[in-house]
Amino acid sequence: MAFPLSILDLAHIGDGETAGDSFRASVTMAQRAEEWGYQRIWYAEHHNMPSIASSATSVLIAHVASQTQTIRLGAGGIMLPNHAPLTIAEQFGTLETLHPGRIDLGLGRAPGSDQQTMRALRRNPASADDFPQDVLELQGYLTGESRIPGIDATPGKGTDVPLYILGSSLFGAKLAAMLGLPYAFASHFAPTALEDAVALYRREFQPSRQLAEPYVIAGVNVIAADTTEEAEAQFLEAKRSRVTRFLGRGQTFTPEEADVILASPAGQQLLQMAKYSGVGTAAEVRDYLDRFAKQAQADELIVVSMAPDRKAWLRSLELLSPITGMSGG
Repeated sequence: MAFPLSILDLAHIGDGETAGDSFRASVTMAQRAEEWGYQRIWYAEHHNMPSIASSATSVLIAHVASQTQTIRLGAGGIMLPNHAPLTIAEQFGTLETLHPGRIDLGLGRAPGSDQQTMRALRRNPASADDFPQDVLELQGYLTGESRIPGIDATPGKGTDVPLYILGSSLFGAKLAAMLGLPYAFASHFAPTALEDAVALYRREFQPSRQLAEPYVIAGVNVIAADTTEEAEAQFLEAKRSRVTRFLGRGQTFTPEEADVILASPAGQQLLQMAKYSGVGTAAEVRDYLDRFAKQAQADELIVVSMAPDRKAWLRSLELLSPITGMSGG
């Protein structure tokens, strides 16, 4: 693979687990990923989701950074309309000050939650309209060129934490191009507009102080195992698990019931979310990632392991690791 490979850690809380279990697993995975040569690990801001522990994203990044040495860590992403730009500048300025040269800040405009949770966050539904202006305000704090007279981020001012625009539509692509920022597309769960968005971004990109040439990161699901059959079995288990998580509404299903739902229109829509998934042995998944990177015109891939348990999760990432890949293992 002739491109950097990174990881999106969803900080999953498994059945019978606690948030503490999830955090310990994230630290272990980050330590291994550092050894295995991955470029970066990102964590996403989600709220009111019982299976995801990364709601306080900057706090989790700080914890993992304190337990690792070199790997880049960041948000993939912070949902900026949930926050004052000054607050995020201070948080990530603090992270960069504590861990110089290791911190990324990916920014999205979605709520990261449902409508009721959005209200609990005191978020105005119209706040997403201000996303471009909020990005510029945040950027000003981090570069030391504040757009608000008399207001500086301390820590934050002059840290130049690199910004990334996250998106799953043409809006984010257009904004990233206009601001001259790297663009990360959420093709691991929203595949529909991938090629159109990347083409628009590359076509309209304007060089900036942060970035001279367009840079695309594309998300992709992976399950690598020692045999193809084992990987396919894990993939089926992951798809059945998604039925319960996304369509169950508190109800659980037998494997047979889940398969029936997967064959329904609602199930097919769920499967479409995982359109870009590499499943198989290490060699088979690497071949898939090579093809996907070309299709997506991606400079870097960020993988999301759909493996159904911690052991399979780590094994999948180990098999695909850049160091293993370079050695042909």
